Amino acid sequence: MMQSGDPICNTCGEQVGFNANGDPFVACHECNFPICKACFDEEIKEDRKVCMRCGVPYEENLLDDVEAKANRSTMASHLNESQDVGLHARHISSISTVDSELNDESGNPIWKNRVESWKDKKSRKKKTAAAKAEKEAQIPPEQQMEEKQQSPDAAEPLSILIPLSKSKLAPYRTVIIMRLIILGLFFHYRVTHPVDSAFGLWLTSVICEIWFAFSWVLDQFPKWSPVDRETFIDRLSARFEREGEPSELAAVDFFVSTVDPLKEPPLITANTVLSILALDYPVDKVSCYVSDDGAAMLSFESLVETADFARKWVPFCKKFSIEPRAPEFYFSQKIDYLKDKVQPSFVKERRAMKRDYEEYKVRINALVAKAQKTPEEGWAMQDGTPWPGNNSRDHPGMIQVFLGHSGACDIEGNELPRLVYVSREKRPGYQHHKKAGAENALVRVSAVLTNAPYILNLDCDHYVNNSKAVREAMCFLMDPQVGRDVCYVQFPQRFDGIDRSDRYANRNTVFFDVNMKGLDGIQGPVYVGTGCVFNRQALYGYGPPTMPNLSKNNSSSSCSWCGCCSCCCPAKKATKDPSELYRDAKREELDAAIFNLKEIDNYDEYERSMLISQMSFEKTFGLSSVFIESTLLENGGVPESVNSSTLIKEAIHVISCGYEEKTEWGKEIGWIYGSVTEDILTGFKMHCRGWRSLYCMPLRPCFKGSAPINLSDRLHQVLRWALGSVEIFLSRHCPLWYGCGAGRLKWLQRMAYINTIVYPFTSLPLIAYCSLPAICLLTGKFIIPTLSNLASILFLGLFMSIIATSVLELRWSGVSIEDIWRNEQFWVIGGVSAHLFAVFQGFLKMLAGVDTNFTVTSKAAEDADFGELYMIKWTTLLIPPTSLIIINIVGVVAGFSDALNKGYEAWGPLFGKVFFAFWVILHLYPFLKGLMGRQNRTPTIVVLWSVLLASVFSLVWVKINPFVSPVDSNAVTQSCISIDC
Repeated sequence: MMQSGDPICNTCGEQVGFNANGDPFVACHECNFPICKACFDEEIKEDRKVCMRCGVPYEENLLDDVEAKANRSTMASHLNESQDVGLHARHISSISTVDSELNDESGNPIWKNRVESWKDKKSRKKKTAAAKAEKEAQIPPEQQMEEKQQSPDAAEPLSILIPLSKSKLAPYRTVIIMRLIILGLFFHYRVTHPVDSAFGLWLTSVICEIWFAFSWVLDQFPKWSPVDRETFIDRLSARFEREGEPSELAAVDFFVSTVDPLKEPPLITANTVLSILALDYPVDKVSCYVSDDGAAMLSFESLVETADFARKWVPFCKKFSIEPRAPEFYFSQKIDYLKDKVQPSFVKERRAMKRDYEEYKVRINALVAKAQKTPEEGWAMQDGTPWPGNNSRDHPGMIQVFLGHSGACDIEGNELPRLVYVSREKRPGYQHHKKAGAENALVRVSAVLTNAPYILNLDCDHYVNNSKAVREAMCFLMDPQVGRDVCYVQFPQRFDGIDRSDRYANRNTVFFDVNMKGLDGIQGPVYVGTGCVFNRQALYGYGPPTMPNLSKNNSSSSCSWCGCCSCCCPAKKATKDPSELYRDAKREELDAAIFNLKEIDNYDEYERSMLISQMSFEKTFGLSSVFIESTLLENGGVPESVNSSTLIKEAIHVISCGYEEKTEWGKEIGWIYGSVTEDILTGFKMHCRGWRSLYCMPLRPCFKGSAPINLSDRLHQVLRWALGSVEIFLSRHCPLWYGCGAGRLKWLQRMAYINTIVYPFTSLPLIAYCSLPAICLLTGKFIIPTLSNLASILFLGLFMSIIATSVLELRWSGVSIEDIWRNEQFWVIGGVSAHLFAVFQGFLKMLAGVDTNFTVTSKAAEDADFGELYMIKWTTLLIPPTSLIIINIVGVVAGFSDALNKGYEAWGPLFGKVFFAFWVILHLYPFLKGLMGRQNRTPTIVVLWSVLLASVFSLVWVKINPFVSPVDSNAVTQSCISIDC
């Protein structure tokens, strides 16, 4: 048959055959999918009237022939057809070994085992369905009607969208438009009125101001439609937690990531874990996975102690409904802990629990003290076995399951949530991708062991502050009207331990309370790395259920800007990147495969195996049949066909260091690689696929964390964020062009993502603009000519519009004016230090492959309250802003000295220059205050470098004077000749 050259049926392996005209039989003229007449008849009889490959409906004349043949058939023909089906099934059985050459000569045992398990699964499913039908038949109809009746709360929506009132939104938008018009008039005046005596200064200032205006547009317009949301937890309980029935709430897998327990204290990580285990949520629906990416024995031993203490802590929290449920932060609260407590035993039990927690802290502290010095022979476990992770860069994968239904119960005999320790395998020569790689390993492990449909990831220092946090998220994700297209629900970050004035804007209040609310009114907030509940299917790279698939032949039929048909943008189709077309096609094939596999019960067992092999699921998700099958379960849960005794072995397999090779992990699925800020990149990819995200801000913050409050650590945190933005800007995922052909990312959302990657480049015009006041004062020149009445009105209108925009944002967002001012100050501080270094480091890393690190050395602090705030750490980032302060102070002194020498006429122009200089100094004041410390303990090296740079700059300036128009020497000579000595 193979030598005859006739096409072979893709289903049964026989020849396709010929039609009535003597031509080879073709069922689908769109893709010419090879299928014989017998298989085609079976497809139509089973009501599958579309092509198996391309999904195009079969032609009507073919369907009519099959139906006519069915109408003419008799009972005998039905029996013959039954025999044909049996023969056809045998053909499939005989061809399965031939098809297995896609894997190896003897066939892939993984898929054969899956086929056998599917057989068992199907038989069990039939038995379960029969038993359920029999049980329902025994229930009287009246009782069934009562059970189907729901409470009024259960029928109502679980959340509502609260748009901004017109009284707040209309003035806000009006001021934005007015400010835009004034900016246009302002730049028209600036460009048409150059300063000839200081043309270089004028040109520099105009270029900087144009960039600042561009940055303002990118930041402002995504806040065009801010919204609020309100959730109804009581309705969620009424709908999914009916009395006398098992809870129908969705399961959630928690991810907690840690690397170095000496830098991330185990006690802080333990408090995060304890707050998760004590959640107000069904215990069988919660699983906590702790990723130890440093393979430290200290982390493992502290988790053992934590699991033991949780047996006491969890029932105490649930019995007395305490908040927060992280013991360190609960016992340190300076509030009346007896408020709203009515149980007489509460005081006694609280006192006993506090004593137990203090004993637990002592045990953890002892482990930390022991870990300070590593033995020469390495660490050993209690039984004397060497710890597998003694070499943190070369060790096997490790998994340990604590608690859960098969583990220890609490002291009252109740089940506890599952707690799992995970340390992925690491070997030399493999790229492990830091936090993003660790999160992807947790995705696979959790899919094999529990496979909850939703994932909540937290940093190790972010504890659950609101025990109903998961219920808040479920009000969105489990609402059929809202949650179908939601890829994640993001919570705002709130922090403990920050000084009252929030000197370095650690709380990021403007971002979380203003910008994120604005994005929530478009396509959703960006993912910020922690405090986020994901839809697992979105992490697998699938598109939203309600988003229509783009066909391969018309993949650019919608405009990326307006979302309408391609008639408004006819050039899009011709200019689309071929690599993007390929990625879209691969994603559509994957979506099509998932669609077919959802109907897997309609296929023969061997067809299932062939279908999975043909769609190359293993090339997308990796070589784990258990994991691949778990991806098909949208509602989560471990597949029934899986042998529970082999789950741990399979979980170890999916965290091996070579598992992700030649797969789509980190490229299209999971956390995306390619930037140190993998959070922005991951959320961006989801939004490009058409998903939307939601922002949840309950009255009680759901999560709280710790933030670096001293100047040096804060600058290094900002440096890392800015470096990640530069990496994305220089990568293929740059929002300027990525995903433009699909049209699934709204243009205001794209503008917001562009703002997240270009803001570090503002450092270049910002540092130039902050140097201009000192230059003007030292040279006696200015960037603005003598102002006319019209120019004065323009300048005044611009300042008033800036103030009005801020005031109206205060009005609808609820943030304070101090928060906005602190945010403005640190925008300048970070811009002239961390952002500047990030730009140069990013270009060196992405273009030249040079990875530059800025080390930090610490000096101890002696202050008890907020002592860390006053710690001074030497870092290169301190030099540019220190130099700017010194230069501007020198400029102010020089300006006043010059005015005193020149007399009264020089004081008028001086005020504009001095005001400009004080604008810079005021914005850098928190930096200056942090640099001096409480007792003026500034590192000598910082002062020396800054004074040296400022002095050299001033001397060079006086010598070169580049921005001042040069004096014509011929004119000077002629004037000298004309003078009669």
